[in-house]
Amino acid sequence: MSSLRALTLFFLTAFAAATAMAVYLTDRAAQAALVSAVDRRIEQVADAMLSEVTPGDARAILRRIHGFAARRDTGDIGFELEDARGHRLGGNVVIGRVLPLGDTTLRARDGIPGLSAGRAQTRDAGGGLRLITVAETEPIDGYAATRWRLYLLGFGALLTVVLAGTLSFGLIVRQRIGEVRATAAAIIDGDLARRVPVPAGGGAFAAQAQAFNRALDRIAALMTQLREVSSDVAHDLRTPLARLRARLARLAEATPSDSDRDAELAAAVAECDALLGVFGAILRIAEMGAGERRAGFRALDLGALAQQVCDTLAPAATEGARRLDGGPFAPLSIRGDPSSLSQALINLVENALHHTPPGTRVTVTLAQHDAAAVLAVADDGPGIPRGSHALALRRFGRLDVSRHLPGHGLGLPLVEAVAKLHGGTLTLGDAAPGLRATITLPLPRG
Repeated sequence: MSSLRALTLFFLTAFAAATAMAVYLTDRAAQAALVSAVDRRIEQVADAMLSEVTPGDARAILRRIHGFAARRDTGDIGFELEDARGHRLGGNVVIGRVLPLGDTTLRARDGIPGLSAGRAQTRDAGGGLRLITVAETEPIDGYAATRWRLYLLGFGALLTVVLAGTLSFGLIVRQRIGEVRATAAAIIDGDLARRVPVPAGGGAFAAQAQAFNRALDRIAALMTQLREVSSDVAHDLRTPLARLRARLARLAEATPSDSDRDAELAAAVAECDALLGVFGAILRIAEMGAGERRAGFRALDLGALAQQVCDTLAPAATEGARRLDGGPFAPLSIRGDPSSLSQALINLVENALHHTPPGTRVTVTLAQHDAAAVLAVADDGPGIPRGSHALALRRFGRLDVSRHLPGHGLGLPLVEAVAKLHGGTLTLGDAAPGLRATITLPLPRG
């Protein structure tokens, strides 16, 4: 089933159908048992009626009928004696139609006073005579309605109990699923300390919550170890690189000028800066993944932030023979970290400027779709093949066409980390032509 509600409705529908079938079969079985009992009684009474009379003696049979009718234990039994042509000779009931030999079901339309449903047995009484013995199958008036009321009360009570139990069970399961879903959402948002509440008193739900929490503890421990390793490596390597850069800078300032040597020293310093940038990006991604930057969240105008980035980078785009279009942007309020969002947008714009040929147009747009802010950077350059989007978002993932260009393959992963930190997503798409990178961020509720 697609959902718990659908599963509950399916179960209740199946149970209601089974209950209705049980009511029908119970009624049919009760009716069959009653008819069988009435038929046996009719046969016994008819046997007794004809057992002590001469076959074909109409007067004797009528005397026996009057005698039986006067007895209290046969008050619900009726008799009619007919001749060979079907004419009524006597009895304590009048049947308005000719009945065949054997057993017959009677209804209210047969016109027998006081009988709404019954059975009749027609047998040969000798000499062409026919004795019809009638008995009610409804011991009281409106017995069928009474019987159905009893069924409805009995099976209705059962159905009510099952319905209440099913709904209660569904609410409990929905609550447990909601707790697991809320915990998973919190962990996705970076709260790795969140755990599923464990119900008091034990039981299957408590065991499931404990198992889930143990798995989360293990995952959190592994992620912490991985983050610590990344941070430790970045810190440990960044420090000697910073010292190396400082020594190279001092050497360049302290020694007499030489063009070749100065060029080599400048290249060495640039390489150090690039490596320091790599480790800085690794540390920032680690901070994003741990949710540490959430402490700086505040209300901000995403439109003003995007306008500031576009104004800042527009000269650089012009110097590179490219065009950057963006704004003016309508105000759009969100909650977030201004520094990390600015860095993410800068990364996207610089990525478009660095990986496209001169003459490319880069466009920044901001719009509100439903309950989300959609910030997109598109270009009309060569783009990225759809099959390479995942590689471009992978840490240190670089396409073959860009390996000769400066960079370390951490720009887009950092943007994705910023988007996830804010509960959003980064997606790459086709701008037809070119690449479109879209950051989707949820808007504050209320």
